[in-house]
Amino acid sequence: MAGNLEFIKSATGTSVSSLSVTDCFSANYDVYMISISDLDQANTNTYTNLRLLDSGGSVISASEYDYAELQMTSYTAFQENRNTGQTVMFDRLNFNKNTATGVGITIYIYNPYDSSSYTFGQFQSVGVTDAVQELGFKGIGVHKSAEQITGVNIFIDVGNIDSATVNVYGLASN
Repeated sequence: MAGNLEFIKSATGTSVSSLSVTDCFSANYDVYMISISDLDQANTNTYTNLRLLDSGGSVISASEYDYAELQMTSYTAFQENRNTGQTVMFDRLNFNKNTATGVGITIYIYNPYDSSSYTFGQFQSVGVTDAVQELGFKGIGVHKSAEQITGVNIFIDVGNIDSATVNVYGLASN
């Protein structure tokens, strides 16, 4: 996947139930990278999730997603999470356990603006709990409806996002 990242759009949120980045996908790119940093969740013991936005900017929450994820912890056995017909593209982007102090999430989205194909994605992330226990995550997902996607929506299972920054980049070919 050689190429250059070109910044498209950024969104920040403070004390919000979810954070959307709208109108960030276009016909200009086939591959996008999303970076989530400075994620501070109000509640502990909750997962960070991702859904897509349709061409009208509405959150796609129908059971149109399949995903497979791996949660890798330094303090217990790894956990696999696989589901079909779900309402989220990723449901374990990261986990906040006992006031997590570190997070880094990188997501790649493929062909979101192409209305004749499914939208695919993959991610990886890392976080650290207050007890300095490392948490790593990797996953893949698909939106199984051929429609034009224009953005993403990030939310957590329980409570609000205290603060977050989401940056979207297009991957330009050389």
